[in-house]
Parts: sequence; structure tokens; C-alpha cells
Amino acid sequence: MRVGIDVGGTHTDAVLMNADAVVATVKTPTTGDVTTGVVTALRRLLASSGARHDEVGAVMIGTTHFTNALVTGRGLARTAVVRLALPATAALPPTVGWPGRLVEAIRPSVHLCHGGVEFDGREISPLRPAELERVAEHLHDEDITTVAISSVFSPVSHDFEERAAALLLERLPRLHVSMSHEIGRIGLLERENATIVNACLRELAEEIVDAFTAALRAVGVDAPLYLSQNDGTLMDARYTRRYPVRTFASGPTNSMRGAAFLAGRADCAVVDIGGTTTDVGVLTGGYPRQATGEVDIGGVRTNFRMPDILSIGLGGGSRVVPGAPPRIGPDSVGYELTSRALVFGGEVLTATDLAVAGGLADIGDRGLVRGLDTHLVRDGIAEMATRVADRVDQMRTSPAPLPVVVVGGGGVLVPDVLPGGARIHRPEHHAVANAIGAAIGQIGGEVDRLYALTGERTREEVLEEARQEAVERSLAAGATAGSVEIVEMEEVHVPYLPGNAVRVRVRAVGDLHPAHDPAAGGPRGR
Repeated sequence: MRVGIDVGGTHTDAVLMNADAVVATVKTPTTGDVTTGVVTALRRLLASSGARHDEVGAVMIGTTHFTNALVTGRGLARTAVVRLALPATAALPPTVGWPGRLVEAIRPSVHLCHGGVEFDGREISPLRPAELERVAEHLHDEDITTVAISSVFSPVSHDFEERAAALLLERLPRLHVSMSHEIGRIGLLERENATIVNACLRELAEEIVDAFTAALRAVGVDAPLYLSQNDGTLMDARYTRRYPVRTFASGPTNSMRGAAFLAGRADCAVVDIGGTTTDVGVLTGGYPRQATGEVDIGGVRTNFRMPDILSIGLGGGSRVVPGAPPRIGPDSVGYELTSRALVFGGEVLTATDLAVAGGLADIGDRGLVRGLDTHLVRDGIAEMATRVADRVDQMRTSPAPLPVVVVGGGGVLVPDVLPGGARIHRPEHHAVANAIGAAIGQIGGEVDRLYALTGERTREEVLEEARQEAVERSLAAGATAGSVEIVEMEEVHVPYLPGNAVRVRVRAVGDLHPAHDPAAGGPRGR
């Protein structure tokens, strides 16, 4: 059996699944330290299901720890940035365009060194080991333990980044190294930004993984731990320590995957209404449609893989200010909903109170909101439905009808039919779709690279090479060999580069191998 847990801003949800059957579900308030909420949810889940601790084969967790750390600027490590590009790129240094609060939080130590390649792999300038020796000495003197390495066109050839990492690790064996070709896509600044974000979270990742492991131990569950990635797949604890940035947006992704599973639909719009926000995305082939351009994370432009999601400040805990129309959100009582909302005896008018007064939900004590102004209730519900319908329309890419599945604990905020006539689907267990999405997660591998089509390699050979590499990455991460399949393949010719250049993106997905050992599997640690 598997346990899926999703830690949201308001609630921590947990679900126990036996194959495709939901055995038990639990929804508990998220605690200030988050980990306590995980322990509470696990204990209640096992108690309510009657399952033995040794029957749990794996635990999958979706967490907002790392996203929150970047947004708030807390818990970030001082980070060194090594860019291999001289004599090019010196005009725009690393962290250019970053918010001042984040630059202050990581206090970047920037080092521009020689190296890098053109789009076709031709060398810009040779690597200079003496430069990296000086970088290592500086890191040692400043007690900096994490570094981001980026090189021009490293998705084409990552040799420079690998060699630079080896030189630094030879001098500083305990250094945490993040390399841009493993993190982002084509586009130096955006890929470098994503790598710096990953690097500054590495130390926090060690703490979080250790905390989750301790939480399982405290409950008495001796099972492998996996964390959700933002593409709907899983990564083990060792992988998470290296790539914490890949957990960003894993919550909405889990909800969308859970919605696809519960509704039995591979292609639909998913509206995930939580306690603080509403996320709207589109499923294609059972997986979230990916954002194709740059993604802004906490004010930092990045280009690593992220689901294409529209978010609004609307949730069950959203504060309501009467007006015409009423203002609902974006501020929220968050995880204090069960103590501060009117229906729970509190003094704050929330979106949940409107839903209960309007007959959409049966939560708390309905008698406590019976005196609410009927026009306020009617207009508030209409405002919430309109905002959701508008976001669904924005996510459409064609005029064809798009089924709408609503999940999340705040799914009761909207009526069965949205403005415009779209009828929504609320599958069974929709309130814990996020935890179900975590529990059913698979193992994935992705390749996103520029190739130069020359007389030496044909298009078919390049595509086959990319497919094989994606499959191998999935197997290395712990997928079962016979289950791996290519779920997405994209080929885009790049006319703005000289020669016959093509960008190929391939994603392979497979089922988690039952014998996979997270402690031994995964890529070599750095």
C-alpha cells in the first residue's frame, strides 16, 4: 500500500491507497512547522484505516517548503555562482534582475571564468583550471558550501560544467554543486537563475528530507520516502537533496493528476480550490500541460519545467469584504480557518461562510451564518463562480468544449454550473485529490537539448538518441523497465541559430519499481 501526503497552506491531506483503491483519507490543519502536521496526518490515517505500519510500502509527499523559502527569502544559503563564458556574457552578471531581498538573502559570490560552447558544440574558449583553483580558495575562505555552475549552451555540451564541478569538488569534497544543464533549458540567464535557486535551497533540502524521514520514524513507518516533482512524477529522497527546485508547483500538479485519476479523464481543465488559492490548469494525456516560456518564481525569471497554471487568491479561507461586488481574497486566514471562520465560531467572514449560507456546503454550524445578508451571499457566490469561469476560459487553446473537474477542499465554493454553461464534475474523494495525485505518482526522465543536424547524424538518429536518454534517466530514477513509455515528444527547429539546429524535448514515464532502493538509486551525489 502507498501513502500520499500533500502539505498545503491550510490543510495537510493524506490518503492510503491499495493499488487503485482508496482505503482511507484524512484532512488535518497544516501546522506552523509543517512536519508536525505530517506526523498527525499519518497517525490519524493509519488509525482510521486499521492498516499495519509494515503494510505501507512507500510514502509520497508533496510539499511547499521550498517554494515558501524562496518567496519569503528565509532559509536560503549563501551561494557562489560560477559562469563559464568569458570573454562573452560579461555585460550581464549573474542575478541581474533579481529582487533585492533575494540578492541580500543569498549574498551571491560571483565568478566569471573562461569556457562555454557555441550552439553546435564549438568551443568559445578553453577552461582555465587556475581560475577555478582561485574560486575554490575563495569558497574555502568565505565558508561557502554551495555553488551554481552555468556554461553557455550547456544543454548542447555539458563537458565544461562537469569538468569545473570535478575541479571544485577535488578541492572541496563537501561542496554542494548544482549544474545548469541538469536544471534548466536553453537560455543562459533563465537557466542560470534556476540553477542558483536550486543551489541556495540545497542546505534546506538536507534539513527537510531529514525532517520528513524523522517524521516517518516517529510514526513507526519504515518505508521509502519520495517527494513529488512539478511534472507529476516522483523523486526519491536522495534526488530531492540535489534538486529541491523540482518540487516547485508540485501541489497543483498533484491535484491535477489526482483529478485525472478520480474523474477518469486524461484531457480536461482542472480547478483546484484550496484554503488560500485557486489553481487552474489543463491536463493533456493525463499530465499537466507544461509552460512553454519563462516562469517567474518569487520575482526570478527561470526556464525549468513547470506546469502551465493560472493562480488566483481565492480559497476557503479567503476573507470577504462586503461591497458591490464583494471583495473576496486574496488575503486568507489560511490554516486558521477552523478557528476564525464564522461557521466555526470565529469572527472573520470567509468564502466558506458564503458557501455554507448559500447551501453549497454543509460545514461547521450553519446557524452561525443564517443572519448573513442574502444579497451578499448571492453576489459573493456569483463573484467566485465568475472568477473561476474566467480563468478556465483563459486556459483554453481551442473553442472545443473542455470538461471541467473541480477538486480540493474549497471545491464547494462554486455551483455545479459555471457562468457560460460549463457543468463541473466533482469526483468522489475530490477534497483530497492532491494527496491521491502524490500517491499515484510515477517515475520520469526528461531530455531537453539542442542538436545540430549535420551530415554525420540524421534527424531520426537524433530523435532516437533523445528517446533512449529519456528512458535511461527514468530507469536510473527507479522506474520499472517494462513500464517506461514516451509520453511527450517535441521537436522545434531554431531558425535564429546558424546551421540546421533543432531543439528536442522528450519525456519518459514509468511505474515505480517495487524493489527500488532510494538510498542506492538515483544519480551520483554531489
